[in-house]
Amino acid sequence: MSVDQEKKEGSTVLQVVVTGIGRALFAVFVPVVTFFVLWRGFLFLRDSGAPQVVITLVAIIWGVGGVVALFFVANWVIQRMPVEWRTRFVPFLFVGPAVIIMAWYLFLPTIRSLYLSFFDKFSKTFVGLENYKYVFTNRTMLIAFRNNVLLLVLGTGMCVVFGLVIAILADRSKFEKVVKSLVFLPMAISFVGAGVIWKFIYAYKAPGLEQIGLLNAVVTALGGEPVGWFTVRPWNTVFLIIILVWLQTGFAMVVLSAAIKGVPKELIEAARIDGAREMRIIFNIVIPFIKSTLIMVSTAILLITLKVFDIVYAMTNGLYGTEVLASQQYKQMFKFLHYGRGSTIAIVILLAVTPVIWYNLKQFAQREVF
Repeated sequence: MSVDQEKKEGSTVLQVVVTGIGRALFAVFVPVVTFFVLWRGFLFLRDSGAPQVVITLVAIIWGVGGVVALFFVANWVIQRMPVEWRTRFVPFLFVGPAVIIMAWYLFLPTIRSLYLSFFDKFSKTFVGLENYKYVFTNRTMLIAFRNNVLLLVLGTGMCVVFGLVIAILADRSKFEKVVKSLVFLPMAISFVGAGVIWKFIYAYKAPGLEQIGLLNAVVTALGGEPVGWFTVRPWNTVFLIIILVWLQTGFAMVVLSAAIKGVPKELIEAARIDGAREMRIIFNIVIPFIKSTLIMVSTAILLITLKVFDIVYAMTNGLYGTEVLASQQYKQMFKFLHYGRGSTIAIVILLAVTPVIWYNLKQFAQREVF
């Protein structure tokens, strides 16, 4: 090998090394600069005294643009990796941010809440299970448990039953689309919005005054005395459950209607030929066929009833014996500033919903949804 060839090979190797180092440094430099810019944007949003409009615009640009920038930068870095590494890192590019966000906003707060539940009001003195004793023995908390059970049983049951009945009847009606649209319409309203609407329905004025509430207007028109619906215990909780049923029946109806349309028509026709009546077809064929969907809808609404807060807060603020677990948790944390009890109630709610979530995940796994 000649001296010129050795020099040429040496320069080639040096060029490859320098190029590799340069690409590596550049691959590190771009993400670092991106993260630095995003961090500066966060500091601006947190500490800036700029007008609210400016902060809002920066937050929108920073939030949406930041997510897009992070994705493209991460994808750009991965595309410059060897093929073997690239196939390993691509799944983390798409799943990783979601996992990190869930860990930051769900897992870490859960661990912190569990930790604070063993401390006093100021989160300084360890009190052991004292907060848990309060949750399961305090009179107001026992009322909250009772109301949550009523919501769970009556609320879930009525939503599913009404949703199933409407789905079956609408499926056999010429006005199916109109009926389903009207029943599903409340789903577009927030819980707080529904609370405001129903406040006008349940509104009460003293006898002799003009009644602006729909129910009391009807009662007085028929010669009766106006009723303070939310002061009538324990029926006031039932009146709140009616609002939940009004909101969630549309969800149950739509899902169950789709399941009913999946029942083989040949099976129903065969039952009719054998002389089976409609009620027997519904109970012996339709309901068993959509059993898994019924369970899914029930568990979904059950989760809502366990965590319900908006309706109670907007309608009664927990007065007159209408407290629920979520409203008590809110008051302990943000009104009474008792972080120990508030965290304890949050953990109790988490323990209540965990079996339902676990069951749903198990059902999804059996259906190979994921």
